[in-house]
Amino acid sequence: MFMRLCPPVSLCLAAAAALLPVPAYAEAGPGCAGSGADGFPLTTRLRGGPDSYRPGGGFGAWYLDLTNTTRRTCDGVHPVVVLVDAGHLLKPDQPRLEFYADGRAHPVRFEPTDDDELVGVLADEKGARGFSGFRVDPGRTLTVRMRMALAPDTAPNVVTANAAVVQRHGDDGDWVGQSNDYRFAVETAPGTPPDAEPEPDTEPDTEPGIESGAGKAEAGSGSAAPRTALPATPSPRPSAADTGALSLADEAAELARTGLASPAALGAVGGCFLLVGAALLLARRRR
Repeated sequence: MFMRLCPPVSLCLAAAAALLPVPAYAEAGPGCAGSGADGFPLTTRLRGGPDSYRPGGGFGAWYLDLTNTTRRTCDGVHPVVVLVDAGHLLKPDQPRLEFYADGRAHPVRFEPTDDDELVGVLADEKGARGFSGFRVDPGRTLTVRMRMALAPDTAPNVVTANAAVVQRHGDDGDWVGQSNDYRFAVETAPGTPPDAEPEPDTEPDTEPGIESGAGKAEAGSGSAAPRTALPATPSPRPSAADTGALSLADEAAELARTGLASPAALGAVGGCFLLVGAALLLARRRR
């Protein structure tokens, strides 16, 4: 296959030409020539893509705008996506790119080049039964939706995407457009172990509603206030009930209950006389 391309073209376009399927019914159609010797008939712009991708994550959508600046229809248009990574680590099976046409998604197969580039043509390997290329009417803009995801084993990197546009004429083709650069980062793959759980508290728990003395000191000024010693309380004197002896009232009640004839009554009366006599003698001495 012979490609009529502009002079400052990468070898990746030659690889892309080899990837383009040639339908059995393909015929050479009219080309959409540019406005000048070095001008492209299709203004091409990449937009809307995410700033970064996570390996093993979901798809990120981006768009390719194709604007026909001529008065002729451009059909059989196949954009060629070129990926160049800074670390030269990206493998052909790691980027998963799809584009939408004819109401469904089409996968893009990437191939490596000698310049450490990955080249993927927006085409369909089914040939005559598949996608035959985009059609862009004069003065109109066609937006191609794409989406991409990365394999879980993709290494962290910085990747630049670019789109060159090829118009096919049977088994020939012209380079009819070149897009801006779309740069994105490849994040670190997930799999970092979660943070360890905190150690359980080994200090004894305080019962609800009860504060410890240390806790009160910390919540206040930072030091516990000195305690003032309370005066000692004198020990109470033992009462008659404690010593087992009867009080005067108890003795009188016992006397009334038992009578004077009983030995207990006589002892009680004698005890009363002795107490009364001792009290009178003490009072007399105080005078």
